[in-house]
Amino acid sequence: MTQALTFPAISATGNLDAYIQAAKRFPMLTEEEECCLAKRFREEDDLEAARQLVLSHLRLVISIARGYLGYGLPHADLIQEGNIGLMKAVKRFDPAHGVRLVSFAIHWIKAEIHEYVLKNWRIVKLATTKAQRKLFFNLRSMKPGNDALTPAQIEDISHKLNVKPEEVVEMETRLSGRDHSLEKSDEDDFAPIAYLEDRRNEPVNVLERRANDHLQGRGLRMALSALDERSRRIVEARWLADEPATLHELAAEFSVSAERIRQIEARAMQKMRAHFETQGVVQSVQSS
Repeated sequence: MTQALTFPAISATGNLDAYIQAAKRFPMLTEEEECCLAKRFREEDDLEAARQLVLSHLRLVISIARGYLGYGLPHADLIQEGNIGLMKAVKRFDPAHGVRLVSFAIHWIKAEIHEYVLKNWRIVKLATTKAQRKLFFNLRSMKPGNDALTPAQIEDISHKLNVKPEEVVEMETRLSGRDHSLEKSDEDDFAPIAYLEDRRNEPVNVLERRANDHLQGRGLRMALSALDERSRRIVEARWLADEPATLHELAAEFSVSAERIRQIEARAMQKMRAHFETQGVVQSVQSS
């Protein structure tokens, strides 16, 4: 049985570096170990097995959370939210589906971090620098009314708070602006959720891409095998080589004109395209 591990925590003093180093010390699991632990948790409700699955993937959460530092939120908070997503992933993980936990957990980790970013986006954007925080906490009380500030009032506030007039204008604009929905509404064609959400690494999409790549690769091999040797050589040299050959290079190789090579290539491409359509693979050789 795998040795029990202690779950590291980010201390109240904010010693994030110590947490990261502790998380990196937990060994990564092999596929066999991961499968065994997942079965113990699903079939026997073994919480120790679940904890070991979580511990072995803490470094994944740290790596993903680092990609969201641009939003101005504390790295420690992003990691904590990501850990919640990791635990949800472990709870739902089934090794029988043939997907490793690292691939399955990415979606859940990102979902929790996304939710945290969305909830805190408004506050973060209102006060991201020392000058903006100063304005944020003082501008409302210094405004004489609800109307827009006049140039004279802007100059007066900037002088009292020792900030630039343009910073006063910017903060007033932000404070007076309405909140926008992060989800798409009937009136909006685009919403922030569209660029926060990343479905490329979701298990279903990963498996679909693998299956599609396999299908296309097999279809390409079958289409090439249907060509005569010369046509196959020309297509491979023109489209599948790391450094594609020119028509003149192939013309010299086969002792024919460049125009003749172009004609052979065109017929071969047409034949391969017909083969793809017959097999239900709708993709041109060029995009392959």
